[in-house]
Amino acid sequence: MSASAVRLLSFALLWSTAGCGLLAPEVPPPPSAERSITLDQAWTPDQAARFHHLTQGTSTFGIPYTWLISLEQPRLSLSEVPLFIEPEYLSRFGFIPSPTSPQNPDGLPIGFARDPEAVDPISGETRDIVGFTCAACHTGRITYRGASMIIEGGAAMIDTGKFRASLGLALAYTYYVPGRLARFSARVLGAEAAASDREALSGALSQLLSDSRTAREEAGVRTEDSVAEGFGRLDAIGRIANTVFARRFDARNYRPLRAPVAYPHVWDAAWFDWVQYNGSIRQPMVRNSGEALGVTALVNLVGPESELYRSNVRVENLYALEEQLAGSSPWQGLRAPGWPEEVLGSIDRELAQEGRKLYTELCQSCHLPPVDSQEMRELREPYFTSPDDYGRQYLRVRMVDLEAVGTDPRHAQLMRSREVDLARLGSAKDSTTPDVAAPARIVAFAPALADVTERVVERWYDENEISESDRVRMNGYRPNDIRAPLQYKARPLNGIWATPPYLHNGSIPDLYSLLLPVNERPVRFWLGSIEFDPARVGYVTRAIDGGFELDTTQPGNSNAGHEFSDGPVGEGRVGRGLADRERWALIEFLKTQ
Repeated sequence: MSASAVRLLSFALLWSTAGCGLLAPEVPPPPSAERSITLDQAWTPDQAARFHHLTQGTSTFGIPYTWLISLEQPRLSLSEVPLFIEPEYLSRFGFIPSPTSPQNPDGLPIGFARDPEAVDPISGETRDIVGFTCAACHTGRITYRGASMIIEGGAAMIDTGKFRASLGLALAYTYYVPGRLARFSARVLGAEAAASDREALSGALSQLLSDSRTAREEAGVRTEDSVAEGFGRLDAIGRIANTVFARRFDARNYRPLRAPVAYPHVWDAAWFDWVQYNGSIRQPMVRNSGEALGVTALVNLVGPESELYRSNVRVENLYALEEQLAGSSPWQGLRAPGWPEEVLGSIDRELAQEGRKLYTELCQSCHLPPVDSQEMRELREPYFTSPDDYGRQYLRVRMVDLEAVGTDPRHAQLMRSREVDLARLGSAKDSTTPDVAAPARIVAFAPALADVTERVVERWYDENEISESDRVRMNGYRPNDIRAPLQYKARPLNGIWATPPYLHNGSIPDLYSLLLPVNERPVRFWLGSIEFDPARVGYVTRAIDGGFELDTTQPGNSNAGHEFSDGPVGEGRVGRGLADRERWALIEFLKTQ
């Protein structure tokens, strides 16, 4: 039997033993659009490109950049197949194509960024890494009748689970499928590479596959009852906790992913007094560095004290991006997109006026006055905090108790209850072999994350000799406060039309459904299409090949709460029942925001 045949047979045995399919998961067909419409969100093309591709130091894919751009798609074929990074292929996972440029020479999608001089904080080796930026999750795209619109800072419709599974299979096929490793080696090393270099590359790929299987098995034992995330959703807090405190640190800290949330839109968030769905984080630098660690910027939590908290986090880039998003004052940074009437249809101004009155009656007490209103523009209390020592004011976002709003409680509850074991912090032992006999040091997740992220940032400040005044500025003039309230945040609704699906867990497909009583809302619907429905204001949710059917009867996926129905306010009821014309009037008004 030939070496290639042995590899292929070994692959089949290993993958079936690991409980994985031999075929990549089915994904929807690529979105089609004949023309692109640019929405005015107060950013220049250069600012958008920076947000899309400026590295945060993440190594999301766990492989060198040259490997990613050299892989073939995971199709079982003995002949050459198209590259994995082909824009049309990656768009099927929801990633948005992006043109080639000096920042993006290989035409990777929005939210992919290369860091060619990253230093592994554990091994000390210089690596050419590639990973997600915040734009991967916080850039939306809408299509409608052949037109395509990018929503800067909007909610992504990506499926990272299917993407990761397909990338893993692409790597495995490269090693095991006859002919593919030779083509891969020629792309990575050049056609004339020495035999020893090709053998070293093959060995590195084999080791990566072995390590990945071990890590997958280690995590799988502890996360087998996770809730499916699917398109447009991710258990962000759970993944940050697993990445920072389990992966490459202590596998005992893995927990199931049970609270998927929709990717939030980020315009104006820099000026909120608290951010995240549960209002858990105050300081922007901690928020952004925690996000970078969550999408696998490498950090050293083991070894001698002198090496602790060294990381790949690009603190200077996080600061630059935050400043670009924020602007000089509230409403002056990234702007919410306006409803494009020339594409999605004209707004009924008379009906919108009726909706404005309804908004004042039913919505304003939680979501605050419209941002274009005089009372908000004047920055008057009680909507904004008093000026701090630096003359800055922040929007007081309303926090609503879980019992009152009645939406799925898992996201807030799990952040409140989650704990991590820090017994190995600073240990010199290999992180892949935790000492199960070591005395536990159990701490709450929220303060543990606050401490780690602050130390990571402070280490960067120290190594780059950043002055105290500049540290305060780069931290956004705010302290490192992290909390875990049993509440959800009610943010202003400007641009809400462009951010489906709705509620924090993405369990309601469109604005019309959100205004219905709970027993009339869709129980199951499909995610994965970005074709827009301008009447109901949301994505089209009919069944789609390769899409994700969201079942709202599962814990973590509940579509209950935030209900307008007759009866006393509270326990999930936020206002009186609405006549159908009132629902359409509210929707028409929200199109104007």
